[in-house]
Amino acid sequence: MTRKLLLLSTVALALFASCDSTPKEVKKSGNPVFEGWYADPEGIIFDDEYWIYPTFSDVYVREKPDSVVPYPVKENNTINPAYNIQTFIDAFSSKDLVNWTKHPKVLSVENVPWVEYAMWAPSIIAANGKYYLFFGGNDIQNDNEHGGIGVAVADKPSGPFKDAIGKPLINKIVNGAQPIDQFVFKDKDGTFYMYYGGWGHCNVCKLSADLTSVVPFDDGEMFKEVTPENYVEGPFMFIRDGKYYFMWSEGGWGGPDYSVAYAIADSPMGPFKRIGKILQQDPEVAVGAGHHSVIHEPKSDKYYIVYHRRPLTDTHFNHRETCIDEMHFDENGNILPVKITFEGVEENKLQ
Repeated sequence: MTRKLLLLSTVALALFASCDSTPKEVKKSGNPVFEGWYADPEGIIFDDEYWIYPTFSDVYVREKPDSVVPYPVKENNTINPAYNIQTFIDAFSSKDLVNWTKHPKVLSVENVPWVEYAMWAPSIIAANGKYYLFFGGNDIQNDNEHGGIGVAVADKPSGPFKDAIGKPLINKIVNGAQPIDQFVFKDKDGTFYMYYGGWGHCNVCKLSADLTSVVPFDDGEMFKEVTPENYVEGPFMFIRDGKYYFMWSEGGWGGPDYSVAYAIADSPMGPFKRIGKILQQDPEVAVGAGHHSVIHEPKSDKYYIVYHRRPLTDTHFNHRETCIDEMHFDENGNILPVKITFEGVEENKLQ
């Protein structure tokens, strides 16, 4: 073969390769996104990584040998036996939403002396060059019990986190709201707010700049109730196109009616008029989809809803898995109903 023919053959092969229409495999996260029983996931982006901080949600079986229980076990709680092993918080990180790394026990009762059990529903935010992890502890049922919402701090998203103030940040039942399920939100003007509450009531309070105390509003009030219609627990807030999207969970947390609804307001104080439900179970996929968070990936402008659900094959209310699906909006800015899937979301690298 002459040099000219060889060159033409090489060019033809290159053109053929460039025209190859074979579709490339699209990597997806799958649901659940990582193994284990985990609920109440808080999803967030720190630098070039996605992070999820969930509640550990296994079932405590007293007969398990010690070798199968690699966490502190408490015996002094009778409210819910699962709380006896709900004594720590794990975290998970990913560069692409597909491959996840587990960071075990980023926070534990060992580092929070006032918590005995029921360490749950974490919320995290970066501020002041540190990372602040808010959590519920002890599941208090009245003002005579010791517990509530705490705050821990660390130098890295992976911890280790340590109790920041040596006591609960909120330890009383205000406006009928049990002090659980906190979400910390930074407004456009730099003000930090915390939305929280169970038992069908939601409060908002203002946090100090160092995130370690509740400070009064301009009118002197410390807590304002902002409960929307059908609210049960699990508040979440984000801003899109200048509007405040307030979201929450409805129904019973262990039941098939567990779901997520939302409102849109012009202010972080509301009023929050319920628009509708956007996340719920699919009887062909999973049961009880709820207690969510939202990740906005600014580069692609994608929104992901991170939530928990129970597999169809499991009936225990504590057996919940963390999942991710994409969330979309219509032309008016309303959130479209989310289709829960087994496939999850496509790979999306942050770099």
